[in-house]
Amino acid sequence: MAAGARGARPGAAVTALLAAWLALALGPAAAAASRPSQAGSPGEQRGRVQVLSAANWSLVLQGQWMVQFYAPWCPACQQIEAAWENFAKESDHLDITVGKVDVTQEPGLSGRFFVTTLPTIYHAMDGVFRRYRGSRTSEDLQGYILERKWEAVEPVAGWKSPSSIMMHGMAGLFHFSGWIRQIHSYFTGTLGIHVWGSYAIFILSTLLIGLILGLILVLIADCLCPSKPRYREEASELIEKENAELTAVEEVEEDEELSANELEEAVEEKKDISDGEDGAKSSEEANSSEDGSEEEDSAVDEGSGTEETEDICEQHPTDSETQSSVRQRKSQVADNGL
Repeated sequence: MAAGARGARPGAAVTALLAAWLALALGPAAAAASRPSQAGSPGEQRGRVQVLSAANWSLVLQGQWMVQFYAPWCPACQQIEAAWENFAKESDHLDITVGKVDVTQEPGLSGRFFVTTLPTIYHAMDGVFRRYRGSRTSEDLQGYILERKWEAVEPVAGWKSPSSIMMHGMAGLFHFSGWIRQIHSYFTGTLGIHVWGSYAIFILSTLLIGLILGLILVLIADCLCPSKPRYREEASELIEKENAELTAVEEVEEDEELSANELEEAVEEKKDISDGEDGAKSSEEANSSEDGSEEEDSAVDEGSGTEETEDICEQHPTDSETQSSVRQRKSQVADNGL
């Protein structure tokens, strides 16, 4: 059968998912139906020890009780089994009821009493619980009741009491863990799915359930607390204020940038003006130096002109003298010829 289940993996996976959803829908009833039948139902008297379960554990809240939490595989629990039976036989004249809880079959009760070690024994008196930590022989248990030693033991704190709200939640958590373990055993044992395949199914189921619950919570929140127009108007006003502030900041930054650019331009203009003035001064100096040189040249030219005129004037009389002398000679020659 297991080989056939391994050969048909897709069908087995679908069946496993359907079984998981049925288990989620049916809850404790499906878990109880999947348990193997055993001799003695919860609440049935086995000798004088009363078997307690999640259905009848509230009986402990009335009268005086001694309750043992055990597991069939626990060696220490097996050692005190005979002593516990003998203690239960003496419960009539002790005016006490003796009970026991199998933690493998009742994980919810083990969580409600926050059982962390086995065996664990509690004394209950009208709903007030005390942890028994003495010897586990029949005589010591009877002396604990007859001598009322339980009065010297500090009761369990109210928030840790099995009837408190917190322990109700703890019982549900332990019961849920046991239920998950049974489903895992069903997947790996009955259906023949590999262990990692069972883990993958649980992971996918957890994610899917989380998404569905989140969607449901969001829808409930929207229905109970719908967004009002006033809040929307306030939100829009806040957004407008923020936008106005941002625009103001941007304008200030732009003005600062413009002022910085204007300052740079003014500095450049001043530099250009100063450079122009320096060029004008240098050009004026050059022109003045050129004018001075021209005046000197003109003066030199004038001096040379006067000298030339003087030379010319000096030359003119000499020419006239030579002409007159030539004329005189010509007249003398003419006279001599005559």
